[in-house]
Amino acid sequence: MTVSENGDGSTALTLTSATVGEISVIRVMGLLDATTRDQFADYLAAEAAEHGPDMVIDLSGVSFMDSRALGLIVHQWQVSTGRGGRFALTGVEYSKTKVMWITGLAQRLPLYDTVDEALAAFGRPA
Repeated sequence: MTVSENGDGSTALTLTSATVGEISVIRVMGLLDATTRDQFADYLAAEAAEHGPDMVIDLSGVSFMDSRALGLIVHQWQVSTGRGGRFALTGVEYSKTKVMWITGLAQRLPLYDTVDEALAAFGRPA
C-alpha cells in the first residue's frame, strides 16, 4: 500500500493492489493529479515489473482526475497491450473523471463497471 498526504495531513492518494492469477488489480482512492502523478506512476511501474502486463485499475475511489493522470493511464494501457497484456479500467464515474470524456478517451479505453466484469472479460473469474 502507498499513501500520500496533502500538506494539511489529509490523505491525497491511497493505492492498494491484489493479484488474481497473474492479473494486478489496483485500487485507487483519492486524487489523481499533478501532486500525486509521480506516486501513481511509480506504483504502476512496480506492479507491472513484479506481476507482468495484465492490469485492472479500479477508479471507483477516485475523487478527481486531471489530464496528467489520464496521460499516465493511457501510457500504461499502451505499455500493457504492447507487451501482450490485457488492461482495463473499472469504476469510472463521469463526475470525477470528466477528462476522459472531454478528450474522447472514454470511447477508446477498455472500461468496465466492476472489477469482476473486467476479470470475466479477461477470461478469468474473480
